Amino acid sequence: RSSKDEPECRLTSYQSFLDILNEMNDYAGQRELIAENLMMNICIDLTKYLQELKQERKTVSLLSPASLHWSNEFCSVSLSQSKKRFEREWREAERAAQNAEKTDQDINATKADVEKAKLHANMKAHTAEDCKNDYASQLQKYNKEQSQFYFNDMPDIFNKLQDLDERRIRKLAQGYILFSDTEKHVMPIIGKCLEGITKAGTNVNEKNDTMFVIEQNKSGFERPGDQEFEDYSQGINRASSDSSLGTPKGPMDLLGKNKSKNFWLFTRKSKPTVTEDFAHLPPEQRRKRLQQKLEEISKDLQKEVDQSEALEKMKDVYEKNPQMGDPASLASQISQTSLKMERLKVELNKYETWLAEAGARGDTLRYKPNVFNNNGAHDALSPDGAHSDESTPDPSQAIYAEFDDDFEDEELVAPIGECTAMYNFPGASEGTISMQEGEVLAVVEEDKGDGWTRVRRNNGDEGYIPTSYVSIRLNK
Repeated sequence: RSSKDEPECRLTSYQSFLDILNEMNDYAGQRELIAENLMMNICIDLTKYLQELKQERKTVSLLSPASLHWSNEFCSVSLSQSKKRFEREWREAERAAQNAEKTDQDINATKADVEKAKLHANMKAHTAEDCKNDYASQLQKYNKEQSQFYFNDMPDIFNKLQDLDERRIRKLAQGYILFSDTEKHVMPIIGKCLEGITKAGTNVNEKNDTMFVIEQNKSGFERPGDQEFEDYSQGINRASSDSSLGTPKGPMDLLGKNKSKNFWLFTRKSKPTVTEDFAHLPPEQRRKRLQQKLEEISKDLQKEVDQSEALEKMKDVYEKNPQMGDPASLASQISQTSLKMERLKVELNKYETWLAEAGARGDTLRYKPNVFNNNGAHDALSPDGAHSDESTPDPSQAIYAEFDDDFEDEELVAPIGECTAMYNFPGASEGTISMQEGEVLAVVEEDKGDGWTRVRRNNGDEGYIPTSYVSIRLNK
């Protein structure tokens, strides 16, 4: 509800529910903060780090085991070819040497043939020696590359991949820790929110709530009395007698009449027409509504009175200092204010009359209802709902505390601050309180936009004063 004037707003269960909503709002705010921290400090950081790891992995993949393996295989093929060529040339050199020796021992071979065979053997031996040296070189190169591949390149690649994965796991673990730290950071605030919810539940006072509802809705009707016994056996005497026994109505008729008069709110008939004097309401509710209406009219009247005084002062200033303004320009405003004051005075008298008819006590705007409880005691009212001075409530029935109009005892309301009077204020209007310049008063109720602040003296007197007449300091 947006209005604080609703009766339900004063129930402890209602106030506790509002407190719980406020605490839940704060609790939700902390959860949003956690979500924001997780997104900004963990998720985004992890995503960025993952991209960096992917780029680094691509760099490592350029030195992949496959490319290094093919390089080693190419070197192995070269070694194999060199080995085969060395083997082939060495066999040919052996054959050439055997052929030269055979030619040298042949008695039929000429000297030229021997020389030619030896020269060919020497050439083959020299070629075989070159192939041997090349094979040795290729073998040394192959062994070196093979050792580099198995003892350096492959371990380096695996170490880099291992390091990448370890860094990924460590970064994720740091995210877990950061998540925990984020939760721990808001835990005290969340704990306070939960404590506030617990306190709100503890503050619920079901007895006060139910008694408040009783006070707000009690009708003030007099409960019907016992029905008298109707002796129909003495009908002849009744017909000729003028005493109180003559021609009585039946008990059901009396009960129906009493119910229709005092307990119409329990009937199934349509609700009565709403009237300006609130006569359609039960007596107690009528008095409360009339009292509330009187207070509203009194406040409006006081505003008009203050405005009229301000206009009169302004008019005097204009008359003394014509250069500041024309006094005639205020005539229409003064006339309108006077008309409003007269109208409000008529309204005030009218509602005061109705309140007196409804059974209000005293001449003050605020009245005190009689003792009421929900278990048998009732207000001292006549059967038609009006106040009866002759009736005296039974003390034994006054077992519950007496409530005022606003259910809570206003004299016990804790001050919310203090104020110092800057000007004198007579407080002549009903509901106001006088003050002297420099006087310090306790603030009981803030200005609700109508220009009035409710204050209290040390002796307990309370009333309204103009907000612009004082300097207010509220408690923090």
